[in-house]
Amino acid sequence: MPQKIIYYKDELNDEFSGDNIVPKVIDGKWKYVHKSLWKKFTHVFWLRFVIAPIFFMHSKLKYHHKIIGKKKLKPYKKEAIFMYANHTHNFCDTFIPAFVNGYKDVYLICNPQNVSVPVLGPICPSLGALPLPGDLEATKNFKKAIDYYVSKKKCIMIYPEAHIWPYYTKIRPFKDVSFRYPLEYDTKAFCFTNVYKKRRFSKTPKIVTYVDGPFLINKDLDKKEARKDLRDRIYNQMVLRSKENNYEVIKYVKVEEKTND
Repeated sequence: MPQKIIYYKDELNDEFSGDNIVPKVIDGKWKYVHKSLWKKFTHVFWLRFVIAPIFFMHSKLKYHHKIIGKKKLKPYKKEAIFMYANHTHNFCDTFIPAFVNGYKDVYLICNPQNVSVPVLGPICPSLGALPLPGDLEATKNFKKAIDYYVSKKKCIMIYPEAHIWPYYTKIRPFKDVSFRYPLEYDTKAFCFTNVYKKRRFSKTPKIVTYVDGPFLINKDLDKKEARKDLRDRIYNQMVLRSKENNYEVIKYVKVEEKTND
């Protein structure tokens, strides 16, 4: 039986991260690209020598985390790629992309809340966080950052569901707006889907990450149709993978259903 029930109204906009953080306003003063040797060192230091070992131990010991299909990325380690995934864990969603993309650095397009949390927030930019801009000048800088990291053959990570629904076992409908990037930069797209598996002697689920791709742009379509086509193929693949879930830690119920109880 599920341990908890959450009632929701809007699959596109409801947020259940539970952190209640007031996000910073990302204005033109926010520095997205750090080219100094010191900043590059701190990126490697925090990611590879501090966060990676902590997350590795946490994910293995608590969730018995396993990645399936990681080798699909290896042939593209010298290419820029965009990657999409479902958004179902407050902590793990920050670090799983780095383990999936062990062959290259990952830069995560995220909500400003991610860089606003105490302790970890100030470290997030060194880990590759790219918070969404809050004004026109920041938008220009954000675009330049995407240009730069694509030119450096990095992975740009996006959670198209946008809001965290912890342990959710389905794929929420998401818009196609973020799927413009592979078209704009003429890159390949990948996705991964985190699913939750029942463990024999524990109430804590096992997390299994399925990697899929590459998804190529259909150049026979116009830009609007091609963006929707790419979104639909990735969405359908994630829905297919989500069927591997066999343990529901939290049950999500639409508000209308509550009145029938």
